[in-house]
Amino acid sequence: MQLEGKIIGPWVAELRRAWESVREAIAPRPFTLDLSGVSFVDAEGIEALREIYAASHASFIANSPLTKHFAELVTGELNRNGK
Repeated sequence: MQLEGKIIGPWVAELRRAWESVREAIAPRPFTLDLSGVSFVDAEGIEALREIYAASHASFIANSPLTKHFAELVTGELNRNGK
């Protein structure tokens, strides 16, 4: 799933709707969240991404320090790495 722009406010609800529409279809296959085009994620957006990650064990495409940071917030890597 390729995400772009800001994951905030009404876009969080749209992300959840999009996820629910593909969730069952992708269940047996690997799932990737492409954050390359994301410029900001608020707390509610991080929570939505965490829900998707928990349900799918998604991998992330993150091409900048900012998008890598978002991926780390979602996966909990910041806490594991002591950063």
